[in-house]
Amino acid sequence: MKAISIGLLGLGTVGSGVVRIVENHQDKLMHQIGCPVHIKKILVKDLSKERGVVVDRSILTTDANDILENPEIDVVIEVMGGIEQTREYLLKAVRNKKHVVTANKDLMALYGSELLTEATANHCDLFYEASVAGGIPILRSLVEGLASDRITKMMGIVNGTTNFILTKMSKYGSPYEEVLKEAQELGYAESDPTADVEGLDAARKMAILATLGFSMNLDLDDVKVKGITEITEEDLDYSKKLGYTMKLIGIASRCGEKVEVSVQPTLLPETHPLASVNDEYNAVYVYGEAVGETMFYGPGAGSLPTATAVVSDLVGVMKNMRLGVNGRSVVAPQYKKNLKNASEIFSKYFVRLHVKDEVGVFANITSIFSEHGVSFEKILQLPLKQKDLAEIVLVTHKASLKDYEEILQKLNDYEMVKVIKSTYRVEGDGAL
Repeated sequence: MKAISIGLLGLGTVGSGVVRIVENHQDKLMHQIGCPVHIKKILVKDLSKERGVVVDRSILTTDANDILENPEIDVVIEVMGGIEQTREYLLKAVRNKKHVVTANKDLMALYGSELLTEATANHCDLFYEASVAGGIPILRSLVEGLASDRITKMMGIVNGTTNFILTKMSKYGSPYEEVLKEAQELGYAESDPTADVEGLDAARKMAILATLGFSMNLDLDDVKVKGITEITEEDLDYSKKLGYTMKLIGIASRCGEKVEVSVQPTLLPETHPLASVNDEYNAVYVYGEAVGETMFYGPGAGSLPTATAVVSDLVGVMKNMRLGVNGRSVVAPQYKKNLKNASEIFSKYFVRLHVKDEVGVFANITSIFSEHGVSFEKILQLPLKQKDLAEIVLVTHKASLKDYEEILQKLNDYEMVKVIKSTYRVEGDGAL
């Protein structure tokens, strides 16, 4: 079999890792697919820029068409990022009968269905393992390893930046702004960290996971999102006192044919496997009807971990080329989109209140919850420095989101409640 030629779109952190692995693992690739693999062209913005890896300058180009219209290139690997222009590049690649591997979760969350349909129509593969959790092979595990099972729930820490920030805040009591600055200095956070800290990056990944895990076309707009910017040191301190750890958790759950997908700060019991996932590491906890509980853990970003997932997809493409089955791996969604409403979403909740320190106030608060059939699992009541105020921290038993939102509204309207300081979902007790 002739050598396989690759066109690489981008030579940043991940692109440099791809070059290293392809060059340094030629013997492994030869053993896997039976032929050499060469990077023929690399698209860059600046030909004179110093790179993290040494490449022959003759293979660099600033013109994407040198790759997309090059008949000698078999596979296009996209690690340049971006959305609209990148979408056009990948559509052009598959229309020119080139297989595609991408690490672009933003693109796949928004245009994945279109790109996969176009790739299939042109008998091309489009693989995107690296788009969700870096070096963790979670997508391949869902599509292949757990193909015979029915997934009922996925919970994941799928953003290393926010996990790093919450780990530092929780362990050392450091304020949010200080830890964010440290994350930026270490390269874990972008200069504009909005997509990470507001939960948007994690939401894109959860949309991809839920689409595959539930065989249902789910869009980014279907994911309810809340970031970490409002979490305080007091919230983390009370979480610890009550036996919980705070994480930004992506949740995708299915009950019958209805699903829910969300990303939000969540309290987990300290004994939950995800509670021990710290710093920049990612993990995805998967519940299946047959397999039970499994967890996938590893580095969620970085040059070589992410590049490993990219090159693994490349090996998959090349094996399909040898078998002549490219473009046949995409399975159309089995189910129509069917989202749970607020009365069908159940969870425990943490709520922290500042109330007037008077006789009968707690009894009235209790009655607001009991009107909706919601009882308490844990209670803390502490005096505040202001003599006329007290702080109440509650963890409820399971309640519907509808009931809980109505309770919050009534608490907000109750004159004895000075302020609802914070509220978070509590997870970890069972699959549904």
